Amino acid sequence: MSDKNPEAWRNDAYAKVTGKTKYTDDIKFPNMLHGVPVYSDFVHAKIINIGISAASEAEGVVKVITAKDVPGSNKFGQILKDFQIFAEDKIYYNGDVTAFVVAETREHAIAAAGLVKVEAEELPAILDPETAMKKNALIIHEDYGTNIINEHKVRRGDTEKGFSESDIILEEDFSTQYIEHAYMEPETAVCNPRYDGVIEVYGSMQHPFSTRRFVCALLGAKLSDIEIVGTPMGGGFGGKDDTAAIVCARTALAAKLTGRPVKTMYKREWSVRESYKRHPYKVHYKMGLTKDGYIKAVECKIIADGGAYCSVTPWVTWRSTVQCCGPYVVENVHCDTYGVYTNNVVTGAMRGFGSPQMNFVIESMMDIAAGKTGLHPVEIRRRNMVRQNSITITGQKLDNHKVAMEEVLDAVLKEFNYEDKYKKSSHGVTDTDELYGAGFAMSYRGMSLGAEGVDFCSAVINVQADGSILVETGIHENGQGSESAMCILTSEQLGVSLDKIRYRRPSTSVIPDGGTTVASRGTVMGGSAIVLAADKLRKLMTPFAVKKLGCDEDKIIFENDMLSDPAKNKSVKFDEIIKEMYSSRTYPHAMGIFKAPVVTWDEENGQGNAYFSWTYGCQAIELTVNKTTGKVKLLNAIAAHDTGKSVNKVMTQGQFYGGMAMGIGYGLLESLNQKDGIIKSLNFNTYRIPRSTDLPEMKAVIIENVDPNSPSGAKGIGEPTNELMAPAIANAVFNATGKRYFKLPVKITNK
Repeated sequence: MSDKNPEAWRNDAYAKVTGKTKYTDDIKFPNMLHGVPVYSDFVHAKIINIGISAASEAEGVVKVITAKDVPGSNKFGQILKDFQIFAEDKIYYNGDVTAFVVAETREHAIAAAGLVKVEAEELPAILDPETAMKKNALIIHEDYGTNIINEHKVRRGDTEKGFSESDIILEEDFSTQYIEHAYMEPETAVCNPRYDGVIEVYGSMQHPFSTRRFVCALLGAKLSDIEIVGTPMGGGFGGKDDTAAIVCARTALAAKLTGRPVKTMYKREWSVRESYKRHPYKVHYKMGLTKDGYIKAVECKIIADGGAYCSVTPWVTWRSTVQCCGPYVVENVHCDTYGVYTNNVVTGAMRGFGSPQMNFVIESMMDIAAGKTGLHPVEIRRRNMVRQNSITITGQKLDNHKVAMEEVLDAVLKEFNYEDKYKKSSHGVTDTDELYGAGFAMSYRGMSLGAEGVDFCSAVINVQADGSILVETGIHENGQGSESAMCILTSEQLGVSLDKIRYRRPSTSVIPDGGTTVASRGTVMGGSAIVLAADKLRKLMTPFAVKKLGCDEDKIIFENDMLSDPAKNKSVKFDEIIKEMYSSRTYPHAMGIFKAPVVTWDEENGQGNAYFSWTYGCQAIELTVNKTTGKVKLLNAIAAHDTGKSVNKVMTQGQFYGGMAMGIGYGLLESLNQKDGIIKSLNFNTYRIPRSTDLPEMKAVIIENVDPNSPSGAKGIGEPTNELMAPAIANAVFNATGKRYFKLPVKITNK
């Protein structure tokens, strides 16, 4: 290892803090055109005509593209092929793009976009998912035949028997809101038609391979005809998959039709209008408990507003279903989950992916149950939480990793001095204007995609003749530091300094598809593939070291840029072995492929081993509520999470703090303002995200239980840190005011 500290190292830090990083908008080509989307005033309408003649004749305009110009498929999607890239026969929501203006300058394109005229017959807009589910409801996608996108269920035990054995039955309704991802960089794409017929695509997107599928579908092209080049991204949080891919697809079509490079850079208002959001949920939750606080049965109905297109609604709601009882053992469960089409803005992936909504529900219910049984909120959780060898609600035995639920809970209670803070809580009674409260929440989360997808990934380690190393994986750098993690793992596995390693600029043409960089799977999947590639490489190098050192293969260790036999006190330089390999025509090159352990799922009853491993977390917060104004002041917050092996502790802490900050926004501040299907809060002057002054002091407690299910030993942490602060706040507000809030964001009222 070098003198660089791997616990606080990033390969892209200098470029980013000095402004040298080139994001998509910094990329320019000679003779480049500019593209601009065109929207309509409609929310739901049958298109009669899209008039483009005036726009086509406007100054600087090269082409106005509509659905009629699409050589491939105008409809695509990751699950259902229902997402129209250009509005064709109908407008399904106010963010549908009816045309795409391509001009010599961005200013010319924006000016001409206002000249496109859309004639349409307005149709009734269905904006409530429960209304959309009714039998006589207008079908939004006629060819699909129903407004219900998907259904999931869990059937375990006998809930009727469970409720009959219960002394206390609780029944509540909860709702959550639309959330904007609020990434700093709006959607941007640059597409360059190359001399060999390949179109290069640079874009602010999370998943190059998914983007390539969208582009190829629209253009009617082969996968090999499109090269998506990995480009630094200015934030995503799950929001730059479908929408970003579609922006790239439209731009690529413009490049193909004009034969010139084309750039599209969204205004914030376009981004907010068109991009998908976090699903708002309506949840009816019924829980039965014995008088001593043991959960006997749960029934719940979850309705998720999927908006105008499917996107990844079935995957998001599947996770909500699997984790609908939180980290608790419940023998009798009946859960029905529905994703529903409406004419609202599309909803899709966002950090947490179906967990933040349900954890708000479950952890609120656990505190309510504590109050009804007279138990301490900590005690009722201890009596019901999963432990080693527990059986989950889907029938999975937790026996292949350390179940750290109690460990993270105890860490928060100790580090936060929670018991004293809880005792101080006002419960609505105080002589001062400030009510004080402390609250906490906990969860478990299935790792990676689980049974909702196919989990495998590759990595290549390519050692150059001078001993320097190129590394690449099928994982995309979304700003979270995945490239750095891959370099650190390579350094550890080969015993070489970080100075030797460079992460190769990724492209869909140089590494196989490793799956979407979502679900907190980057380090788990890519890192495990790195470990396997390094193992292959060590096995290639070891025979050459044996010749030099005259020792057995199993005695050789890789460390300090050397291959050594400590028993004989003999060493040979890493670089020297590489030189020997090249001289003997042996490439020091290895590809590792990590295939996640097999998972199972039965859609009929919601039973199976849904995930190959689980991670555990707990968060707590203390706050005050002003009795007169209702203003909430956050004082201190803490998070403890089982991260598996923490590859880079500073980056891990960053995930903790970022996740907690976003959770605070979800719990207290953020809500997309829509009226009659039209978004009113189109910029950050009207959409409220947390400011630095809104945030409390935060503490991160990293708990490392190396996961035996991944060669890297790591677990994902990006999403778990985002799914607990909202319920912790809701519980703290209750402990301060004595009033329970069932809707997010929590808005304090004196009524």
